[in-house]
Amino acid sequence: MNNIKNKNTRFIKEILLIAAGVTSACFGLKSFLMPSHFIDGGVTGISLLLSTLTGWNLSYLIVIINIPFIFLGYKQIGKGFAFKTAIAITALSIALIVLPFQPITHDKLLIAFFGGLFLGGGIGLAMRGGCVIDGTEVLALYISKNSILTVGNIILILNIIIFAFAAYFLNIETALYAILTYLSASSTIDFIVNGIEQYTGVTIISEHQEAIKAYIITDMKRGVTIYKGEGGYGEKKDIDIIFTVVTKLEMSKLQTAIRQIDADAFIIQQQIADLKGGVVKRHALH
Repeated sequence: MNNIKNKNTRFIKEILLIAAGVTSACFGLKSFLMPSHFIDGGVTGISLLLSTLTGWNLSYLIVIINIPFIFLGYKQIGKGFAFKTAIAITALSIALIVLPFQPITHDKLLIAFFGGLFLGGGIGLAMRGGCVIDGTEVLALYISKNSILTVGNIILILNIIIFAFAAYFLNIETALYAILTYLSASSTIDFIVNGIEQYTGVTIISEHQEAIKAYIITDMKRGVTIYKGEGGYGEKKDIDIIFTVVTKLEMSKLQTAIRQIDADAFIIQQQIADLKGGVVKRHALH
């Protein structure tokens, strides 16, 4: 019974996220980018560029150009992802026709920034809902599996090609504003997908591990995991390696405390995109 309830709750949450994402992306396109013939990166950028050059309806182009990426998503990720993506892209296409959003401003800088903000927000919300409304990431994932390039490298290369075409077929100024739009959109996507709370994984190697562990558990109310290790530099000896996860807001406090306990402690930090369960999720920030 609980499993069914959890599934229904998760399904409703995903639908709401996708609906909010489609609305936000539509607002960014209709109220900012489309009236001034601005473009963005990715598949949406290709659709905007073709619409500007040919005069074809953007709502149709978004569906047509994304079709290959939906099939690619089906092969790479799964049927559920492909189905939700198809629904979200179709919904965006219909929203571009139906929703009565009007142009907000004619200032090019504001158009580039806020157009990217709302479009990126829409893409990010859709991703939180378990799908995409821009197939660039799916293509990059596919190419990365068959090359030495990372997903980030491939997305960058694809966008450079799009901006180069924009500079050639439109003008350099439009291409430069497109880069600004892309930066605004990608930053918003990162913020929404990674969440408001940014987590940091911290690995600590110290001869005073008991005192550091006690501080993290007692004062910071955070959990720790102890790894058994062996020193490999100089004298070999058994050591306890502490691993914990804190929010970025807590990182400075933890570093200060560690340095007060052991100024020679070896600390490694790594960004964590998302987190499920654990003490850091259950206890409020102190």
